[in-house]
This record gives sequence, C-alpha cells and structure tokens, in this order.
Amino acid sequence: MINVEDIYFTYPNGVEALKGVSLQITDGEFVAIMGQNGAGKTTLVKHFNGLLKPTRGRVLIDDIDTRHVSVATLARKVGFVFQNPDHQLFSETVEDEISFALKNFGFDEKTIKERVDWALNILDLTRYRKTSPFMLSGGERKRVALASVLAWDPKILILDEPTIGQDRNQKERLRQFILQMNHQGKTVVIVTHDIEFVAECEPRVILMSDGRIVADGSARNVLTNPDLIAKSWLLLPEITSVLLNLNNLGFPANVMDVYEARDLIIERLGWDRK
Repeated sequence: MINVEDIYFTYPNGVEALKGVSLQITDGEFVAIMGQNGAGKTTLVKHFNGLLKPTRGRVLIDDIDTRHVSVATLARKVGFVFQNPDHQLFSETVEDEISFALKNFGFDEKTIKERVDWALNILDLTRYRKTSPFMLSGGERKRVALASVLAWDPKILILDEPTIGQDRNQKERLRQFILQMNHQGKTVVIVTHDIEFVAECEPRVILMSDGRIVADGSARNVLTNPDLIAKSWLLLPEITSVLLNLNNLGFPANVMDVYEARDLIIERLGWDRK
C-alpha cells in the first residue's frame, strides 16, 4: 500500500513542486496520474521509491517510511521505469541489462535465465537479446527498460509516460500487458499525458495542477468532466468530445468507449445492429 501524507517538496532552486499532497493507493490498484507539464506528477511518483524525500510530510510504502530507507531497499518493492529510458540503461546487451538487477538482488543463475527469457518474450524483445540497447529505437529501448524492471517482479510498478515512442500496435500490447499485470495483483501507477490511452484502460485517475491534486476518481467521472480537464490543461477524449457536441440531441456526455458510442448512435438512428 502507498500512503502519501500531506507532503510538500521544494527543489534546491526554490521551486515548490508539491503543496500538501495526500492520497492512498491500495494493493492491486491501477492508477493514472495526469496533468500538464510542471503539475508535479513525476515529482510525486519519485517519492514512491525514495528517489526524492519530502520536504514536509511523509510517504509510507507498506508502512515503511521512505525517508529512512535507501532507494535500493525500496527497489525490491517498487519498480520505476523512467520517461527517458537512457536514464537507466547502461549494459552492453539487452540480456545483460535485464539480468543486472537480478544478479544484484542475489537470484540464482537458473532463476535469472528464466526471468530474463520471460521478460524478453513478453515484451517482444527476444530477437534483440545480444543487441546493444543503444542500437534500438526509442520505443524499443523503453521496452528494454520495462523488461529490466519487471524481471525482478516488484510488487508496485511505476511507469512514467510509458506510451511515448510507441506506435498504435505497441500501445495496445502495452495496454493489455498492464491490465494483465494488474489482474495478477500488481499495483500499477502510470504518469501520462496520453488521455486516449487512459480512456481505453479506465483506471482510477488522479488529476494534478500546480503541485496539488484537483480530482481523484474513476476515469469515466474525471476524464469526461470538461471543467476538470480544462483546469488540468488537458483535452477531452475524442469520443467524449464528439458526444458532448451532440448532447443537445440527447447523447450522454460521459462516454469514452468507441463501442459504447457506436451502440448509442445506432440506437439513436434506429438501425439494426446486425
């Protein structure tokens, strides 16, 4: 469980990035943290694995106060995939990259091989096993970074802007993968501007603005609220925007799913769905 208790954080240059943030994320939740650049999203999640320590307040991970333990200790529970994969890649091959943390954590050779093979396969990286990560595309390097974290099976998975550099097919594969991890009991937190991706995943959504939480609720309730979205300097999901413009014709304004929208339009027009 993640407990954030009234935290403030000020960078050395004097920028106050978090201003009294409190929230609780229970085991097995899927949460998307959204907002404009500078809203405090990444600053907040860097407190979850101890990369940053609050100026005031505290963060508890399974009742462990992050102020009093190292990042290495928290890493066994909290896996963090950075927005820029080059900030965490350094090995000569993809295989070495994925196995590095497993070796440091003391896994035996048999388990290391099994976990590396699993991570390569599930993220479609097997053909790059002996390739340098730095020879890959940005989207592929992002998948390598994710594989290197998933290999040690952390309880909590933090993904910062996971869809950047991914094409439509890769995004859908990522969506299915995240949902699979979540259904298996893993706590998943993503930081993203990709409102269409979040609308398709339908997690709990936390909106941030100017270092504060301005909304916290279901994706349907938060992402279809024009006032909240405007306050966070985001855009409504495309399907929501279309139906909102048809609201005077009797269409609901809280629809995000394309198939639900299709059924509503067919019903309105009196067409036979067959």
